Amino acid sequence: MRSVRKCSRTGCLEPAVATLTYAYSDSTAVVGPLATASEPHSYDLCEVHALRLTVPKGWEVVRHEGEFAHPEQSADELTALAEAVREAGRPDRAPVAPEPEGPSGRRGHLRVLPGRS
Repeated sequence: MRSVRKCSRTGCLEPAVATLTYAYSDSTAVVGPLATASEPHSYDLCEVHALRLTVPKGWEVVRHEGEFAHPEQSADELTALAEAVREAGRPDRAPVAPEPEGPSGRRGHLRVLPGRS
């Protein structure tokens, strides 16, 4: 699967090749291969930022050994666009509740009938 994700660092437009995750309880930053899906508590990094990462004093960095795999380049622009749309449309958030029916805003099963005289 081709990655269309970019580096999480502000202003960097390079493609992501690594994922940074923090283990706060161990005071450790883990830089590993790019995760298959973007996670809310991890950061995608390009190769330059993955290799230059520094951490606060007292913290450790655990890095992936070897080279990071670069995303495959696709000659088919339509395929790349479809993958970007799929990535943007992932259901990362809770579904939106449906709109209430009727003028009162209630979705009840009762309705008003004309009275008998």
